[in-house]
Amino acid sequence: MTKSRADPRTSAHASLPRSAWIHFLRRLGPGLITGAADDDPSGIATYSQVGAQFGFGMLWTALFSFPLMSAIQEVCARLGRITGVGVAENLRRHYPKPLLFALLALLCVANIFNLGADIIAMGAATQLIFGGSLEIYALALGVASLLLQIFVPYEKYVHFLKSLTLALFAYVVTAFVVHIPWLAVVHATLIPSISWTGTYWMALVAVLGTTISPYLFFWQASEEAEDERAKRDERALTKDPSQAPGEFRRIAIDTRVGMPFSNLVAFFIILTTAVTLHASTAGKNIESATDAAKALEPLAGHFAFMLFALGIIGTGLLAVPVLAGSAAYAVAESFRWRARLECKPRQAPQFYGVLTAAMVIGMSLNFLGMNPIRALYWSAVINGVVAVPLMVVLMLMSSNPKIAATFKPPLYVTIAGWAATAVMFAASLGFIIGALHK
Repeated sequence: MTKSRADPRTSAHASLPRSAWIHFLRRLGPGLITGAADDDPSGIATYSQVGAQFGFGMLWTALFSFPLMSAIQEVCARLGRITGVGVAENLRRHYPKPLLFALLALLCVANIFNLGADIIAMGAATQLIFGGSLEIYALALGVASLLLQIFVPYEKYVHFLKSLTLALFAYVVTAFVVHIPWLAVVHATLIPSISWTGTYWMALVAVLGTTISPYLFFWQASEEAEDERAKRDERALTKDPSQAPGEFRRIAIDTRVGMPFSNLVAFFIILTTAVTLHASTAGKNIESATDAAKALEPLAGHFAFMLFALGIIGTGLLAVPVLAGSAAYAVAESFRWRARLECKPRQAPQFYGVLTAAMVIGMSLNFLGMNPIRALYWSAVINGVVAVPLMVVLMLMSSNPKIAATFKPPLYVTIAGWAATAVMFAASLGFIIGALHK
């Protein structure tokens, strides 16, 4: 009795979608990780606070910021791939040193505060779920994250970070646990409701500042350069222009998957807290992501609380390496030190020294009487203001033939990038004017 054989053509067609899907996922990297890291515990705290305080009034920002964020991050990714170095290295080579060191100092200060807040938020979320000591959990999670960055090879660590992006779906699922008036949501998303008050503009700058953040600029450019160095058959595009078409397509896909993912999660965090917390708290008691998780439980149930809390831990583990890594890349490139996560600590001691120092100082803030969680909102505001001059420089870099050679961004990316810069400037100016008239 002969065995029936499957038609090879049928088998090939059946396996094609799966192989194409795997190939697509493998092509995602710096853009996906950057977008997901944007929704760190400090970002969750900001989105939760505006949702609780303004209800649906800021849902429009998630849709509005998507093309702006995508454009500026694509500019950064292209710069890293074209030049083979990060933002700080390009600043050092082509711009005045005072500008470099001013931006570097502001980046490091903001990152360290964010690190401290994210680590303590992970500890607090773990305590909410399991009980025990917040400080011990925070210390253990911080140390574990640092050791992973130092001792796990870059290629393996990237896969770990990519898998952690799944934690963000907790916030999408949470939104469907509660009752949502979708017609009102669609109206608020498509038709902005702007309040001309200092409080509203400060919240707007905080949302934009936590969505379009300087540390994301440095990280994505440096990771593109890192990926290029890690692959033997790839070189900076200034040295091998033939690779440009394929690489620019990959960057566009990677960025346009990572950034909408980031904005979608931000949308659902604002939505969930608006539906559950706006009427009951008006934002008064929401100072951190864990405050939002605790406030959700009596209103949305234990399942929503657990999802929200678990999401804080997952997003923190994803964001902490990006915050510490972006600071380490920026400092190392500024001083012409070797800057590679692929290297072992003895091969890049200064780079890993900065990374370790950023982590240790960030963790120490929680044990020195300082409470960085309360400073998060202002940190996001500062990021929004600081981002403006850096975005101007990035856009100038992208069209500078000494840096980008002949690889200028597509016209629509250039227009959207300058629009993002103008929006950040207008929001920051509106906040300053509102604050002066208080």
